[in-house]
Amino acid sequence: MRRLIERIGPYRIEYSPPAFETVARTIVLQQLSGKAAATIYGRLVAATGDGRLTPEAVLKATPAALRAAGLSQQKVAYIRDVAARTLAGEIDFAALRRLPDKQVMRLLTAIKGVGVWTVHMFLIFALRRLDVMPSGDLGIRAAVRKAYGYAETPTPAEVDRRAEKWRPYCSVASWYLWRSLEDQAGL
Repeated sequence: MRRLIERIGPYRIEYSPPAFETVARTIVLQQLSGKAAATIYGRLVAATGDGRLTPEAVLKATPAALRAAGLSQQKVAYIRDVAARTLAGEIDFAALRRLPDKQVMRLLTAIKGVGVWTVHMFLIFALRRLDVMPSGDLGIRAAVRKAYGYAETPTPAEVDRRAEKWRPYCSVASWYLWRSLEDQAGL
């Protein structure tokens, strides 16, 4: 990790607000490269019309318009569901700041389309939690392989074992691992 830090330089993570827009962007990112996701997200924001992605704008847009932005049918359904739940008051993003990681995980993964990876990204980039290790993230696993000389891509369990040394700053280690990749994982 020391070599990565020396090569990459100071920690300069960019945070997003803990809000609907951040969860929606994270859903768009699922299983896509950073560049592809950024393109689709830009089209999604344009398709909803007001320069920001709001729950109201998502629900006002037709599913066909959201699909035309590049979203899969499933992701359209997931984002529309999060939008509806947000407007109904079922998701209180401000309250999530005060909850422990495990409770945030339990609440958000109860929403269809919001899995462990999505919550990890939300914890790191929106709630600014310092000790989250998204060991299932393919970029993290590829970076660990490259940085630590693994012959094969390590399993999430292998990444978790290595990450014990980085506690209580696993999120910081994750940022450095992502930055070590050539495309910087869309950061």
